Amino acid sequence: MAKKFDPATLDLQERNVKINRVSKTVKGGRVSRFAAIMVVGDGNGHVGCGLGKAAETPEAIRKGIEDAKKNMIEVSLKGSTIPHEVIGEFGAGRVLLKPAAPGTGIIAGGAVRTVLEMAGIKNIRAKCLRSSNPNNVVKATIEGLRALRTAEEVAKIRDISVDQVKG
Repeated sequence: MAKKFDPATLDLQERNVKINRVSKTVKGGRVSRFAAIMVVGDGNGHVGCGLGKAAETPEAIRKGIEDAKKNMIEVSLKGSTIPHEVIGEFGAGRVLLKPAAPGTGIIAGGAVRTVLEMAGIKNIRAKCLRSSNPNNVVKATIEGLRALRTAEEVAKIRDISVDQVKG
């Protein structure tokens, strides 16, 4: 179904969704570390997300970018929007993605907006349902985008014509 591609060949941009400072209490006091949620994409249908953890912020960001490049997907686009409505789920996070007419723009919250911009989607409406945890919301958005199929892809899978798919 999904075509394989090499992230090294793409012109990728990276964007930080959230940097979380976490601390662990040990015998000697508190040890603080950082977790960075990163999104990478080429703005042309390829996007990925990753989580990096380290003692220093730049190191966590670097690890997050590496992880995001490993977890990239190809998104089925229909012009500047998505082919159909979809709900992406991950953990308690749920994201509703609806196609929109040209000129609408990206109507979405912070974490979802970042993923959609990196994927190259220009016109879409999105709503976070249930959890607002950035980690779950980003992964739910990626799952929603992964589930998208164009009429041509569905026709090819079912071995029927595009007209029969459209009904």
